[in-house]
Amino acid sequence: MPNGIGVWGGALYWPSQGFPLALDIMDYFGFDKSTAQVPVEQIFWPMFEPATLEETAEYVVYTDVDGVKRRFQRDEGVIPNALDWPIKDWDSWNRIKEERLRLDQVRQRFPANWAEWVQAYKTRDYPLAVGGYPCGFFGTLVHLIGYENVFLKYYDAPDLVHDILDHFTTLWIAIWEEILADVEVDCCHIWEDMSSTKGVMISKKIFNTFMAPCYRRVTDFLKGKGVKTILVDTDGNCESLIPWLLDVGVTGLYPMEVSAGMDVVKARKQYPQLQLMGGIPKYDMALGKARIDEFLEPVGWLLEQGGYVPFGDHLISPGVSWEQFRYYRETLNALIDSKGQV
Repeated sequence: MPNGIGVWGGALYWPSQGFPLALDIMDYFGFDKSTAQVPVEQIFWPMFEPATLEETAEYVVYTDVDGVKRRFQRDEGVIPNALDWPIKDWDSWNRIKEERLRLDQVRQRFPANWAEWVQAYKTRDYPLAVGGYPCGFFGTLVHLIGYENVFLKYYDAPDLVHDILDHFTTLWIAIWEEILADVEVDCCHIWEDMSSTKGVMISKKIFNTFMAPCYRRVTDFLKGKGVKTILVDTDGNCESLIPWLLDVGVTGLYPMEVSAGMDVVKARKQYPQLQLMGGIPKYDMALGKARIDEFLEPVGWLLEQGGYVPFGDHLISPGVSWEQFRYYRETLNALIDSKGQV
């Protein structure tokens, strides 16, 4: 694996965000098979044609498949930063809606060998998911409009925000309806990243006005189709979000970042029905065996309660040595074997 490439450990769904699976690590520790994401395009169809706009020894500026203009730093292990976004106003939105978000072209989003996928899913031994990055009622907006622009449009162009969210909600339900006609799906992932280390980026009023109606449409639809697990991915401190999301039908959250103040034991006691994933402090693995034993101590109790999947609260830091990670994972495996619920 080239230096600087992030790898996916298998705890969530795959494929996601271009990260390859760390199959060698997964095999070494005997991980369960990763959740598979149904290979149907859920944002733009057809996608934008990628194009290189500027190239130097330090960076590449390009237009991506989602129409976002990004700059990639050649020698730094950072996520490419967005410079411009495809949705700016009613004109750009209406053009994209007509060209790339048509409701009468849903089946064109499916792979040509969809029948082979359907047949393979019938005998699968892994979970299957719809949704995932970048499908969300905050996440998709910031992905295609930009964070600062979204915050302004909540107030300056609320009708536009409503139309975007209503259309994506209708589109996703239409796509999932077609998928569920052919295969059984185990869960839905909704990507938001609407929390920072200090708390939620939006108010409850904004959530209730713009997002809650869409969440209810999606969760009602999915549960009516037998998909009972609906998980939201939001980094940072999402403590105040928990009751909002439970109220609109979400069943679980992750990654529960400890460095942002999240406490999975506290969340489990306060919300016994909430499904939880993550909650293990990734940075603290580098502090050695004593600290690893300390932060794993409550994991046994959480596993006994059920509804909890333990893993590092984001991608594991390169500051964690192989010896430290191996000790952490072998200790965690022993806890899962002795305390975990089937």
